[in-house]
Amino acid sequence: MLWLFGGTLAAYAALLAVMFFVMCQPPVWFGRVMRYFPMRAMPLVPFPPMWNVARRGSLRVGDEAPDFELPLLDRTRQVRLSAFRGDRPVVLVFGSYT
Repeated sequence: MLWLFGGTLAAYAALLAVMFFVMCQPPVWFGRVMRYFPMRAMPLVPFPPMWNVARRGSLRVGDEAPDFELPLLDRTRQVRLSAFRGDRPVVLVFGSYT
C-alpha cells in the first residue's frame, strides 16, 4: 500500500514539475500545450500560485517599462513605446477584453 501512495505522490510531483516548466515557456508555446490539458484535471494543479511564480518578472515598481511594439487598432501601422519616452507620462493598462 505504501508503494502505491509513493507512486501516486511521485506522479503528482512529476505532473506539477511539467506544468511549472510549461508555465515558464512563452505564451504561444504555453497555449499550444494547455489546449490538450483536460479542464476536469485543473483542480488538481495549484494553478494561481504556480503561475505567479513562473511568470514573475524582474521589474519592480518605478522601473522603466521594457520597449515593445503594437499595431494600432486599425492596423495601419505599428507604435513603439520608446517613441513616447521624454514626452509626457504614459499609462500602460493590461487586461483581457475577450
